[in-house]
Amino acid sequence: MRNKITRNSTVAFVLLTLTFVLYPLLVDTEESYLVYFFFMCFIYVAMAQGWNLVAGYAGQASFGQHAFFGLGAYVTAITWKAGWTGFLDPVAMILSGAGAALLAMIVGVALLAKLRGDYFALGTLGLGEILRVVFTQGGKLTGGPVGLLLPSSSYESLGPYYFIALAIALSAFLFVWLLMRSRIGLALVAIREDEQAAACNGIHVLKFKILAFATGAFFSGLCGSIYGYFLFHIHPLGFFSLNWALLPVLMTVLGGIGTLYGPILGAFVLTGVFELANIYIPEIHPIFSGLFVILVMLYLPQGIMSLGGKDVAKRILPFISGISKQSERR
Repeated sequence: MRNKITRNSTVAFVLLTLTFVLYPLLVDTEESYLVYFFFMCFIYVAMAQGWNLVAGYAGQASFGQHAFFGLGAYVTAITWKAGWTGFLDPVAMILSGAGAALLAMIVGVALLAKLRGDYFALGTLGLGEILRVVFTQGGKLTGGPVGLLLPSSSYESLGPYYFIALAIALSAFLFVWLLMRSRIGLALVAIREDEQAAACNGIHVLKFKILAFATGAFFSGLCGSIYGYFLFHIHPLGFFSLNWALLPVLMTVLGGIGTLYGPILGAFVLTGVFELANIYIPEIHPIFSGLFVILVMLYLPQGIMSLGGKDVAKRILPFISGISKQSERR
């Protein structure tokens, strides 16, 4: 039975991936709103998978994803402005992810060794605010509060952004999947369940915590890089916004924390709710979206994944269908 469920999940995942790959090839990427919707979902999926690895599997709740997202965007912008990298340069993206991961390792040594639970969460939240102030006061290097403007003439089509974001989301998913099937994954779960017991069994608790924290930061840095390329304007207020810290958390918890598919479901459903609410009830869409999250948490405390595969599909497809119809009317 378990093998059958795994096989069905794999088939569904492959078919869904093929759909995402083929869709932009069959439509005008500049006219289809759904292409932009999927692009944003892919970014959220990657960030949510990274946060899920830290909080869902390792048990270390972090509210600092916006710090690594913003840092990744600025690394991309600064290296491009300096002439070291170019437009949609994979080197810049890797440097952005690596820079975020390096910061996570440096900060993680202090925070993860000394702080736990709510105190660690507040510490990571403070990291994002510190970076926002630093980059606001960064002078010519960071552009100050105005930020850095990149040459928007490089933009030709949404297609390349779409496929890069899809690749980042797939990489995050596959990396977490492989990691959790390894001894490292077992160690992370052991740490989540009981740190002292894990340490007594020879697990280097701090090392594995830092590994999970740095991995989540790496994917956030990649997301910040591609989103920076997309906007061509990197500024502290937007890229160090708390939204980039809170949305991955909400999406993961909504979909099912500590599950592989939960962040994916949460990202698509919550983004769909936001978009549909913005279309139908723009005046009160923040209130409606917040109410939706509260109701899900009340009646599905384990997330959407607790419903089971068939029920999940029945609830997700109407969101995508509704967004598609609205984009066609526009």
